[in-house]
Amino acid sequence: MTTTHTILLVDDDEVDIMAVSRALKELNVTNPVAVCRNGKEALQWLKTHPKPGLVLLDLRMPVMDGLEFLANAKNDLNLKTIPVVALTTSKEESDRIQAFNLGIAGFMVKPVDPKLYLSVIKTISIYWHTSELPY
Repeated sequence: MTTTHTILLVDDDEVDIMAVSRALKELNVTNPVAVCRNGKEALQWLKTHPKPGLVLLDLRMPVMDGLEFLANAKNDLNLKTIPVVALTTSKEESDRIQAFNLGIAGFMVKPVDPKLYLSVIKTISIYWHTSELPY
């Protein structure tokens, strides 16, 4: 993923949005970050902007949750190749299984500890900065 690809963060929790932003800044990730507060807003954003390099997706959101977003995105030929990683508080096995069945690229549980949170974001960043995108 080049530094020109946007990271789309789909999350309704302001504290989590700030935590991800802070971690990316601390890790010197220079990709622009766009924020959508629910799946419906994210789908609309994706239809009017260039494909992001990565979508970080919370599962528990109002209006349209992350699993609904994922089902819609992966069934859209223009969106299905966008890599999506769940970054969620859900530890439900059914959520993880459903997310992988819908084509998610990774599933990360948001840690409470700030050092662990930074480690999770660093892992995601390293992986996606060394991966090749299909577009």
